[in-house]
Amino acid sequence: MDMTAHVAPKSNQLNADDLISSPRTIKVTKVSGTGNSDQPVAVYFEGDNGKPYLPCKSMRRVMIAVWGADAAQYVGRRLTIYCDPEVAFGGMKVGGIRISHASHIERRVTMALTVTKAKRAPFVVDPLAAEKPAGPSARDRLYAAAREAAGRGVADLAVFLDGLDPRAVAALEPISDELSTLAAKIPAHDADGVLTGDTPETDDDRI
Repeated sequence: MDMTAHVAPKSNQLNADDLISSPRTIKVTKVSGTGNSDQPVAVYFEGDNGKPYLPCKSMRRVMIAVWGADAAQYVGRRLTIYCDPEVAFGGMKVGGIRISHASHIERRVTMALTVTKAKRAPFVVDPLAAEKPAGPSARDRLYAAAREAAGRGVADLAVFLDGLDPRAVAALEPISDELSTLAAKIPAHDADGVLTGDTPETDDDRI
């Protein structure tokens, strides 16, 4: 059992506590205003479950530094965010969300951010590796293999289906008619490669 699901804070936004177990890379889907002067920006992302990332002023400055001021350009870009336990509020360390990596930058970006009213410190954001293109899904691979078998004829399709797990056979149901039609178009051959129903040529046939 994954215990993290049972300690998630009840909130309408992503919290630092949500990232205690590990950093998270998010892909931005929308950036909008909240109408809240304390947290005026909401960064929505894939799989946010209605809990957007509300970056603090320092992290908003980071996003501008790495991506520019036009938030419309952020859509489709990615950030790695993590819980920094050293973030203090009201003199107490309460933890906060920080950005460690960003896509669409070619090299490390270093900037000075305010730590306290009297102190600024360097803050570093590293480039995020490009997303690997997604390969064919398991369903796509299954469909391709089934079509290949059907392309060899009814007998080969039957052998292919007999070797599948029942769940895989069920997954092929949406294209079952297609497979049957395709296989039926292929002339049947015997083990010697002779068309079924054909009579092999004799010497008399060639006279």
